[in-house]
Amino acid sequence: MHSVVAEVWRGDFLESVHHGTVLATGPDGSEILRIGDVDAPMYPRSSNKPLQALGMLRAGLGLDGELLALGCASHSGEDIHLDGVRAILASAGLGTDALRCTAALPIGEGALRAYLAGGGQPSPLTMNCSGKHAAMLATCVANGWDTDTYLDPHHPLQDGLRETLEDMAGEKVASTGVDGCGAPLFAISLRGLARAFGRMASAPEGSLEHRVARAMNTHPRYVGGTGRDVTRLMGALPGAIAKDGAEGVYALGLPDGSAVSLKIADGSQRSRPVVMVAALRRLGVDVEGDETLSALATAPVLGHGEVVGAVRPTF
Repeated sequence: MHSVVAEVWRGDFLESVHHGTVLATGPDGSEILRIGDVDAPMYPRSSNKPLQALGMLRAGLGLDGELLALGCASHSGEDIHLDGVRAILASAGLGTDALRCTAALPIGEGALRAYLAGGGQPSPLTMNCSGKHAAMLATCVANGWDTDTYLDPHHPLQDGLRETLEDMAGEKVASTGVDGCGAPLFAISLRGLARAFGRMASAPEGSLEHRVARAMNTHPRYVGGTGRDVTRLMGALPGAIAKDGAEGVYALGLPDGSAVSLKIADGSQRSRPVVMVAALRRLGVDVEGDETLSALATAPVLGHGEVVGAVRPTF
């Protein structure tokens, strides 16, 4: 199923390799790059979030701008993120006690240090998926659905999100699991994920799909956080949408409808942006001409705090 997509070099010694699966498609959906079995089902993890946000808009959620971007986020737990989650909940007449996501600490390095220095403990609010959960709750309130059971895979909210994912991906959900945050998790293929992101990024102005894409690209810091590769990637590519996911998943759509989806087989995150930028290069994106993209094209390997090597793509 998988091929070597990245090598880890320590000096002139090949220390490790990362296997993975990669698909890059053109504006018409044609394959530009295919590595591995891109039609096998896999869990997109948080890369599903923009599609879930679309499903919530279709169900009547009223968010837009930075708060809609936060509904698509795996946020770092910075103040802007936590304040935004509170604002989404308040708009629905709810408090943070309504969140049913797993209690966790912030995932952003700076946010985590500040939170722990203030005596913070793991909480649902600081969990990186709390923006999505707040948006789910607001969608439930808008429809008069029960808010205590919104994580049940048979809840009307989750039925709608599954239908939206299947519509955008052009395929049926292959399996339903439980994500790290407690929400239902729907499996599709990398081909379906690329199709969905390409459709959303190229959607016409005025559509709900365009509303999600515009929110994400206009407010990339709300989707990730300060210094995060997903935030930097969208900042470097006007009109693009990108979403990272656990277990080495990444998906990106360009405004012309081109798309990339990938999964690192061992779940490693360090090679994920490296492989994404290599796929963008195959799509004709000028990687070397952009400071952010060229910086993400490799990842440093450290020895005694100094750069002694790099993680590099194999294609």
